[in-house]
Amino acid sequence: MSVSVPDQFLDAVQEPNVAVHLLEEDGPYPNNEVLPLLIYTQALRSTVEAPARTFEQVFQAHNWRGSWRNGIFPYHHYHSTAHEVLGIAEGHAAVQLGGDGGLTLDVAAGDVLVLPAGVAHKNRGASGGFLVVGAYPDGQNWDLKRGKPGARPEADRNIEQVPLPALDPVYGANGPVQEHWGAVD
Repeated sequence: MSVSVPDQFLDAVQEPNVAVHLLEEDGPYPNNEVLPLLIYTQALRSTVEAPARTFEQVFQAHNWRGSWRNGIFPYHHYHSTAHEVLGIAEGHAAVQLGGDGGLTLDVAAGDVLVLPAGVAHKNRGASGGFLVVGAYPDGQNWDLKRGKPGARPEADRNIEQVPLPALDPVYGANGPVQEHWGAVD
């Protein structure tokens, strides 16, 4: 797929290599058997001077709001009421996705993970200075689920009701989200 980099971000964003992973449920972690996890390798150019601020601006421009800066929790967790984007602003980490039976990926500065509602994620070890910028589609409020017994029925219902985002968090109207998750009518 060839994505279109929005004009205002031509100096910061580049066409990435997109990896797609459909994650089946893993016991207490529902994951998402309809919408795949998307990984954009090196979406942000390495020459960007303020990567965290740039991720915030790019996400905001594409209506992914409520941005925050931090790391990734060192325990499995997921969100049943919102999709999430994680932009790796600094450093690198091993991130486990999908629960204990899921996959572990090495992510580095410039990479982006687009997590559909329900996908478990966990930091398995990071470099010093590891920094992530996260955000959620406009109008979606995240919750924090840790795979506790009895949480699944409500979480599964929530996940089914989370609407598709109108825009890809990095590429806007013509990005991998539209290709792999579908377009909003």
